[in-house]
Amino acid sequence: VLSHNLCTVLNVPHDPVALEEHFRDDDEGPVSNQGYMPYLNKFILEKVQGNFDKVEFNRMCWTLCAKKNLSKSLLLISDEDAFKVWVIFNFLSEDKYPLIIVPEEIEYFLKKLTEAMGAGWQQEQFDHYKVALNTSREGLSAWELIDLIGSGQFSKGMDRQTVSMAINEVFNELILDVLKQGYMLKKGHKRKNWTERWFVLKPNIISYYVSEDLKDKKGDIMLDGNCCVEALPDKDGKKCLFLIKCLDKSFEISASDKKKKQEWIQAIQTTVNLLRGGNPPPHKEARQKRKELRQKLLAEQEELERQMKELQAANENKQKELETVRKQLEAAAARAAEEEKKRLQTQVELQDRFSLELEREKMVRQQMEEQVAQKSSELEQYLQRVRELEEMYKQLQEALEDEKQARQDEETVRKLQARLLEEESAKRAELEKWHLQQQQTIQMTEAEKQELENQRLIKERALQVAMQQLEQLELERKEALEQYEEVKKKLETAANNTKSWKDKVARHEGLIRLIEPGSKNPHLITNWGPAAFTEAELEQRQKSWKGKKATSE
Repeated sequence: VLSHNLCTVLNVPHDPVALEEHFRDDDEGPVSNQGYMPYLNKFILEKVQGNFDKVEFNRMCWTLCAKKNLSKSLLLISDEDAFKVWVIFNFLSEDKYPLIIVPEEIEYFLKKLTEAMGAGWQQEQFDHYKVALNTSREGLSAWELIDLIGSGQFSKGMDRQTVSMAINEVFNELILDVLKQGYMLKKGHKRKNWTERWFVLKPNIISYYVSEDLKDKKGDIMLDGNCCVEALPDKDGKKCLFLIKCLDKSFEISASDKKKKQEWIQAIQTTVNLLRGGNPPPHKEARQKRKELRQKLLAEQEELERQMKELQAANENKQKELETVRKQLEAAAARAAEEEKKRLQTQVELQDRFSLELEREKMVRQQMEEQVAQKSSELEQYLQRVRELEEMYKQLQEALEDEKQARQDEETVRKLQARLLEEESAKRAELEKWHLQQQQTIQMTEAEKQELENQRLIKERALQVAMQQLEQLELERKEALEQYEEVKKKLETAANNTKSWKDKVARHEGLIRLIEPGSKNPHLITNWGPAAFTEAELEQRQKSWKGKKATSE
């Protein structure tokens, strides 16, 4: 049953024949963990492709071990929350068995949990807990961590629902890789209507659902290094718009306010940048950095301990050398006493020889004293070196404490800078919006001004053409007027001649009447008298003038 369930959860085909063959000769009773592990590694784990639901796999493992290990005491969290804490423990624990979570990772988890609950972090309280923990062991097991969270020691004043929501938020971020989630409006691609959806941002995809229970999934937005996100101006009655551009299509999104809009744009852009660089999610990268830092500090501490052992060994060697010198001095003193005794016995006979021996012994004693003084000086230097190393060790401990405090201060300053950057981004977006509106207004004004200038130039050109035509007509009118005056003078002269001639004829003959020739067409009258041209000529001139005017326009 266990093997079949593992194969189902891990999407591996189950082979009952292989199971029977593997355990065919085992008639010694129940299978132990050590006896089952070879079958698990060979027939199940080696066939895993990675395309399985990790949450369901964790839930199955939880089912196998929770009943036996979960504390029966009253916990302030539900079984589901205890399961999520257990999964988070597996993510943050060290890569060695038995699995434990070190104090640094416990502090990271509790800080995340406190931040999600909206409470303040109690560093002093955790320091007391950390001191008590370090005196007894290196870290906590999964079940001890569940007891710690369920006891409410670091969530006093918070109700169960708040703690549960905080655990779920940390679980979504660390285990499900949820970088951001929330309600926003999405514009449809076919009907172009706006619908509220629950969006979930992960390292390479944005999924959107009908509601936050994640039951009815409506679609995905696949992210890669070619995607980009940009802010849009307000339109169609929608505000706080931004656009997600992908290779195949684009998505218009409307956030609830400017802060949410900026947060989503920044989160999506950060995700795209991580995809371009091939980097892991931020929480996984931070976990790896914390692990490397712990390994570095552990290596430095081991190196320091090694140096202390070397100094201790060197100190023991020096002590042995000093003991050897002391024994040599004692032996020399014994030999000197023996020689003194012999000298006293042979004082009379060997007076001269005694003087020489005495001088020799004095020289030997002086050399031995010089050696002792030299060894004593070396011992003092060695002890001074030991004291300096001890002082250096204390300074190193103080530096580590200062570094921890500096990290806490840096975290505080970083949060303040992040808040200031958000405010600055909001103000900058507002200023850019005003600047864009002003530029649009200026462009519209310039366009209208240019159009009016073009119309004025066209009218001026038409006016100039009309003035030229008017001047031409004036010249033609003057020429026609001059021709008319000449014709009029000729007519007057002819009329006078005719009148005198008619009078003469009338007087002489009385019956003769001359018929004068007249115009076939009716005469045109102008302001200056009879016109010098006919109505047909006037119509032809008007057509010519209208044609010139149309050409100039």
